[in-house]
Amino acid sequence: MLLVVTYSRAARTTLRNVCRAHEESVVRRFGRAALLAATGHGAFLACRLRERHPDAVQVERTAPFNEFTDAPDEVREAAVAYEREATKHTPYARFATGTDHPDPDRLRDRPLDA
Repeated sequence: MLLVVTYSRAARTTLRNVCRAHEESVVRRFGRAALLAATGHGAFLACRLRERHPDAVQVERTAPFNEFTDAPDEVREAAVAYEREATKHTPYARFATGTDHPDPDRLRDRPLDA
């Protein structure tokens, strides 16, 4: 998919108009941003937006996140345990203290692909 992010009012207006006119190539809209299909038409729309608003449009290629293959087991297990066991107002750092779950500082510094 292609993530298109706009940084000006004019670029947002153009993005909104493009999304309305070409719904078949829009995966999802987020106001200032949109996900376009990774097709020739999606790329055409993204390039067109960049051409019209060169300093106000950013385009990135994205890939879906699969929590079962992309997240380490300990991270996924910590998230499941936290959601199931912690009360609504318990910060993760307090929840993880004294457990085998990863420390939040370690999680912040750990690249996902490591």
